This record gives sequence, C-alpha cells and structure tokens, in this order.
Amino acid sequence: MKRFVLMMAVCVASGAALAQVGTTVKEGADATAEKAKQVGDQTKAAMESQPNKSIDKAKAQVHKAKAHSHAKAAKDAAKEVPK
Repeated sequence: MKRFVLMMAVCVASGAALAQVGTTVKEGADATAEKAKQVGDQTKAAMESQPNKSIDKAKAQVHKAKAHSHAKAAKDAAKEVPK
C-alpha cells in the first residue's frame, strides 16, 4: 500500500512538470510563429506603396506585440518548472 501511494505521488509530480514543459514549448512555438509573420509583413510592406504599406506595417507591429507576449509567457512557464 505504501508503494502504491508513493508511486501515485511520483506520477502526479511528474505529470505537473511535464504539463509545465508542454506550456513552455507551446508558447515558444507561438512566439516563433508570430515573429515569422512579423518579418513577412515587414518584407511585404517594403515592396508595396501606400495604403497597403501602412496596413502591413501595422500588422507587423501587432505580430511583434503577440510574439513578445508569447515569449514572456514561455519564460514565466519555464521559471515554474520544478527542478
């Protein structure tokens, strides 16, 4: 009985750690995707004329903000992973 309780406690602890790592990886991937979208919109804006240029620059700023948010969430999730 003691082994079973100990095994369950270990499983719960490792499950929580894996969930936190999953969050870190997911947020990191989202940040990378948003950064790629930002670069794409900036490149597209460099080739266009007004008013499309302004629209793409604004989209790039939105992607930059989202990437920053995802990166911060990934960093915070990484800090919470038990060691």
